Amino acid sequence: MKALGYIGAFLGGALAGAALGLIFAPEKGTDTRNKISGAIDDFCKKHDLKLSRKEVNDLVDDIKDAADIAE
Repeated sequence: MKALGYIGAFLGGALAGAALGLIFAPEKGTDTRNKISGAIDDFCKKHDLKLSRKEVNDLVDDIKDAADIAE
């Protein structure tokens, strides 16, 4: 259950950060998505969570879609 709390807090922060980052970022969307993907990879390694690269990419796409809706 503790891991789910970390994931929930991370996803909430990721959604808010991604939305603001996509709105204010001067970089291309692909560069921003790569940064988000890298941050997710780092978080998972730090907290010993196992996600496949496809799951990480799907999560990044979900965050992007949520940010598009927020605009």
